[in-house]
Amino acid sequence: MAETLRREKFERLVERAQRNPPVATAVAHPCDEVSLEGAVEAAKLKLIAPILVGPEARIRDVAAKAKLDISAIEIVDAEHSHDSAEKAVALVRKAHAHALMKGCLHTDELMRAVVSRDAGLRTARRISHCFIMDVPRHDKPLIITDAAVNIAPTLEEKVDIVQNAIDLAHAMGIGEPRVAILSAMETVNANVQSTLEAAALCKMADRQQITGALLDGPLALDNAISPEAATIKKIVSPVAGNANVLVVPDLEAGNMLAKSLSFLAGADAAGIVLGARVPIILTSRADSLLTRLASCAVALMVAASQRAATAIR
Repeated sequence: MAETLRREKFERLVERAQRNPPVATAVAHPCDEVSLEGAVEAAKLKLIAPILVGPEARIRDVAAKAKLDISAIEIVDAEHSHDSAEKAVALVRKAHAHALMKGCLHTDELMRAVVSRDAGLRTARRISHCFIMDVPRHDKPLIITDAAVNIAPTLEEKVDIVQNAIDLAHAMGIGEPRVAILSAMETVNANVQSTLEAAALCKMADRQQITGALLDGPLALDNAISPEAATIKKIVSPVAGNANVLVVPDLEAGNMLAKSLSFLAGADAAGIVLGARVPIILTSRADSLLTRLASCAVALMVAASQRAATAIR
C-alpha cells in the first residue's frame, strides 16, 4: 500500500508537468545506460526535449547495447566529461537549452562549469539544491533544502536558499508554501546558532525580505510535520505540524535527514538545483526511473514558471 501511495505522488508531479510543452534540456555526458535511459524516457513522456552532450560514439554504443532509440535526438560531440559539462552549459548560455541535466559524471564536474565566473550560469541568487521527497504515509511531497550544495550557509545565503525553495514550491503548484526553519528545538537559544538564524529569517519574511510563503522557526522536525507534536508542545502556528518545505541548518543535517527518509522510511527523492539561469536536474545512479522522471518533471515546471515570469516583466 505504501509503495502505491509513494508512486502516486510522483506520478501526479509528472502529470502536472505534462500540461507544459517539453523543455529543451542539455544532458551532460549521458554515457551509461541509467542516465541515457532517463533522458530517453523523459523525452517519450514529453517532459524534456533532450540534447545529448558527450562522446558521440560512446553514447551511440550505450544506446545500441541498451536498445534505446536515439535516432531523433540531437547529439553534440564532446571529448570527455569535463568537455561535456562545458559544452552543455554553453548550450544554455546560447539559449539552445533551457534546462541542464546531469548524466554519467561527477556532480562537482557539472557544477564547476555551472559556477564558472566567465562561462557559467550564475545569477544574483545563491545556487542551492532541493530534494522533493515522496515519503510513504505522508500525504504530500516534502521539499528539503539544502542537502547537497551549500555546506555551512550563512544567514545571508539562507535567505536565497529559502527563496529558491519557495519559488520551487510555487512552480509545483503549491499556492502558499509553509516553510519550517529547522533546529533541534523550537525555542530561541543564544547558544544554538541555528535557532537565532531561524528567528532572523522569520523576521525577514515579516519585513518582505523573503516573500511568497509562511515561515516559522525555529521548529524541531517533529513539530514541523506532526500536528500532534505541535499540539503537545502548544505551538500555535499555521506552519507547525503542516510544513511542506523544510530548511535545514547545514548540509550535514539535510543530507542525514534526506537519507534517513530514503533508507528508513522508504522515501524517494527527486533532486533539482536552483538559483542558476536554468533549473539543473541532479540525479543519483541509484535513483529509480520514476524518480528521474519526477526530477525532469520538476525542472519542466520550474522552467515554465521562469518563462511566465519573464513574459510578465
